[in-house]
Amino acid sequence: MKLPDPASAIDEQVALRVTRRQVLGGAIAALGAWTVLGARRPAVAQTGGSPGIPIEGFSKSGQSLGVSLQPKLTHTEAEWHQLLSPLSFDVTRRAGTEAAFSGALWNNHADGLYSCICCPTILFDSKTKFESGTGWPSFWQPISKYNVVEQRDFGLGMIRTAISCRRCDAHLGHVFDDGPKPTGLRYCMNSVALRFLPRA
Repeated sequence: MKLPDPASAIDEQVALRVTRRQVLGGAIAALGAWTVLGARRPAVAQTGGSPGIPIEGFSKSGQSLGVSLQPKLTHTEAEWHQLLSPLSFDVTRRAGTEAAFSGALWNNHADGLYSCICCPTILFDSKTKFESGTGWPSFWQPISKYNVVEQRDFGLGMIRTAISCRRCDAHLGHVFDDGPKPTGLRYCMNSVALRFLPRA
């Protein structure tokens, strides 16, 4: 039976100590870096303990004011009922759809911006609006990708891409790939989900 070499055992202990020191040192360094980086992060608006969300602001003329962190806008169902018309509530809070050619904005040709009906977030510019023949306001792109959310919609037995307001989660409509150039997209929105703001 061969006895262990005391020198080897000491070497193993030293190596183990070095390894532990390296791990501990690495953890401390990582914690320090996290603390420094965390201290450099911009102040974030808080809503119920959650950080703000990036929203791009726009002037009344449609010029970008940059992206800033905004608090998520939430209301109870009862509060939404008080703030919205019955049809706007059904569309924005329950993903309903207004009847084609029934909305006030499908045939609107005025120059301006379109904001969410539930919050001040600017969503579309009239410069990207076009006549789709569908009876709903249609745009070939949103004013900012920061301000909208796209997600799969499996309702009505088909796969579609639903569009909602990033700040308040209002359902706006759907996007399809049969639009005009330059994007080839058709953001088909509900009039009752939008508010028209004439350009300053």
